[in-house]
Amino acid sequence: MQAFELDTLIHGMVRADDLEIRKLNLSDETVDLVYFSTMCDKKYIHTAIIKTILDRSSLSEIELALKMLPGFEIIQSEDQMIEKLIGGYTLLFFPQMTCAIEAKKDPTSQPQETSIENILQGPQFAFSEDLATNIQILRTRYPSQDLHIEFMKIGTQSQTELAIIYDKTRVDEDVLLQLENKLMSIDAEVIQAANQLQMLLTKRYQFLPTLMITERPDRTVLNLSKGKIALLLNGTPFSVNLPAVFFDFMASMDDVYELPWIVRPLQILRFIGMFITTSLPALYVATVSYNPEFFRSQIAIEIAGSRAAVPYPSFYEVFLMLFLIEALTEASIRLPKFIGSTATTVGGLILGQAAQQAGLVSSIMIIIASAVAISNFVIPMNTLGFSLRVIKFPLVLLAIFFGLVGVLAGLFCFLVYTVSLRSFGRPYLKLFIGEDKKTR
Repeated sequence: MQAFELDTLIHGMVRADDLEIRKLNLSDETVDLVYFSTMCDKKYIHTAIIKTILDRSSLSEIELALKMLPGFEIIQSEDQMIEKLIGGYTLLFFPQMTCAIEAKKDPTSQPQETSIENILQGPQFAFSEDLATNIQILRTRYPSQDLHIEFMKIGTQSQTELAIIYDKTRVDEDVLLQLENKLMSIDAEVIQAANQLQMLLTKRYQFLPTLMITERPDRTVLNLSKGKIALLLNGTPFSVNLPAVFFDFMASMDDVYELPWIVRPLQILRFIGMFITTSLPALYVATVSYNPEFFRSQIAIEIAGSRAAVPYPSFYEVFLMLFLIEALTEASIRLPKFIGSTATTVGGLILGQAAQQAGLVSSIMIIIASAVAISNFVIPMNTLGFSLRVIKFPLVLLAIFFGLVGVLAGLFCFLVYTVSLRSFGRPYLKLFIGEDKKTR
């Protein structure tokens, strides 16, 4: 039987904070025991493996007893040694042999089904609120010896455990150093959510998100393979991935699992939806109140006819309908999930029909409000969707005072602002940041 040195294992893989190394001193020999604390059951290791070794006096008796344990294997190569360690086995380094015993633990918290980033194809389970379970999920999905995990505590009072996860061979060292400096400079008493951590790592007043928050382990694994860094916070079922650019927020995991001729039209649809949800209300105010010549005469007459019963300018009905849309959206979030969808659907239909019959809004405005609401939900990532919900209001204000020229100027300023953003040094509008064609 072949024996391997412990130094061979340590030099062959990246050092991780969850890698446990223990020495067991026998009468005349020393046995090294190595395992990942996030993958293995510590209680089973102590009661089944360590106790078995310490209760025997000779190596032959120990070897015979260990062979009776389930999952016992003799290590034949260095690659097998690393594979077993990452797979949830405990390694035992004897003077004459190296063996592995299965000690994979059951998750302390079961992963829950995705509720925010739903897709048609691909995995359907999300992270849980237990940090050890989430790390176990990532190690299972990304069984690489280069996966590096560092633990630290943040929050002066909460002392919340945080895991920094990255692929040592792919990560950008400058981004990693910048992240560590920002984490060390955080001065907050209580940190309990991934979104709270995101705000502490970025500028407080910022329109667009520059860090990605996701509930999907497969998206996190994909980002790790591209050299990005994942942050897992204990007590929250989300991971924070960085750096993140604008096009990351417009991508769905279905884009990876579907054929290109299906994906490209859907991506175009999302960008059209983004333009509609941000610009359509402002364009309506600008064209109706200032620039009706933008339309053909027949369409302009139809719009004017639909607004004949409305006694006030167009921006009043725009703000009224936008307020109702935002209120219904918030109600759908706050209401119990069993009645939320029904209540908001019925409320939207009744309010829209009653407002039109009372002459408060035009029929064209009802269509525009519906298009804005639907288009906002086309965006895959909610953090970007929330930002775009806010951006449309300044554009409406510019349309009120300056018409179509104000809307175009506002869109240009928004584009300039977006170009100026950086995500840990990465240009926000850069295409294919860290893209790896092997992910498809």
